[in-house]
Amino acid sequence: MAAVRLMQRSRPGVSRQVMSDSWQEGPANRWAFQHVTEILPCAVISRGEGPVLPLVADHRDLARLRLRGIPGRPTLRTFLRTSSTDGLLVLRDGGVVFEQYLNGMQPTTRHLLQSVSKSLCGALTGELVGDGLVDLDAVASAYVPELSGSAFGDATVTQLLDMTASIEFTEEYADPGSDVQTQDRAAGWRPRQAGDPGNSYQFLRSLRQKGAHGRVFQYCSATTDALAWVLERATGSRYADLLADVVWSRIGAEHDAFITVDTAGFALANGGISVSLRDLARFGHLMLRGGSSGAHQAFRPEWVAGTRAGAGPDLMRGTDFAALYPEGSYRANWWLTGNDRGTFLATGIYGQYLWIDPSTNLVIAKLSSLPAALDPAVRVAHHRAFAAIAESLD
Repeated sequence: MAAVRLMQRSRPGVSRQVMSDSWQEGPANRWAFQHVTEILPCAVISRGEGPVLPLVADHRDLARLRLRGIPGRPTLRTFLRTSSTDGLLVLRDGGVVFEQYLNGMQPTTRHLLQSVSKSLCGALTGELVGDGLVDLDAVASAYVPELSGSAFGDATVTQLLDMTASIEFTEEYADPGSDVQTQDRAAGWRPRQAGDPGNSYQFLRSLRQKGAHGRVFQYCSATTDALAWVLERATGSRYADLLADVVWSRIGAEHDAFITVDTAGFALANGGISVSLRDLARFGHLMLRGGSSGAHQAFRPEWVAGTRAGAGPDLMRGTDFAALYPEGSYRANWWLTGNDRGTFLATGIYGQYLWIDPSTNLVIAKLSSLPAALDPAVRVAHHRAFAAIAESLD
């Protein structure tokens, strides 16, 4: 198994209060998202010793591309500057069409993914299912007895993957009283308050079921962490080691990745991973290519195909995503647009994206540090910008 070590460093001149309390929000996140290992304890997700997946140069002058569908039709250069971009990479057929770094980010910088981390968990789960170590129809408590009686105990692995477990949970990022902020405190991302669970394991056990599982889509970050706990118990390995051995060492990553861990050593699967921009694009390229590229065989093609097929739009009715994509769905921790181009994506708050457009063999990786977690207009602008880039390369 890959070695796991803990890191925690200090940053002279950076307020301890900013780093411990509000580092996720702007403007602190402009620095913090590129320095997570200096703020929180992290485990290493080793890239292993295999060959790096080469990314050949195929540069195009996209900086002056006008982005149709966005008010004022800004150029890509302007859009990057006004959307708090830290890095953008456009990859087509394995060739780097466009790559730009801002805000001090470099090709070697590891940047926080937020909920793009969930899609890595989905890919990992697929491999463990294919290896016969995880049963999609088994309930979570069959692997983790401690989850019996919790919101997740009777949810199947599939329901955890597809976010159809029904949980009493509020995912309101700016509300100090929300469940997602309680989860942040349990994970060490915010200062602990009186009465908080002592760690993420305790937090997951404290959640309660809202209704019948499997009937409706409910985006809940805690669900991915429950899934990660299942994967740990099914394999007897720590989550960081699983990601290293089953995913990160197989995609041809150039750099080790990192994941935050709490006081109990629980790795925050739902949003705690930091990677380099090029390695994020490599992960997307493997998903685009059905799991393999050259000598790199990362994922089973049948799992990738099933993920990309989506889960159908019925469970998604009434959501913001369905308003954008009426045929959209969520499958194995990926968002499927259901559009004619077959576009699917991973996304995280504060502007993290992995956008995959099969019609043009295109992968767009964007890492950002937006001032607010969620802004519907900004999200729509990103989707339209990525679509305009893809269409320009048709």
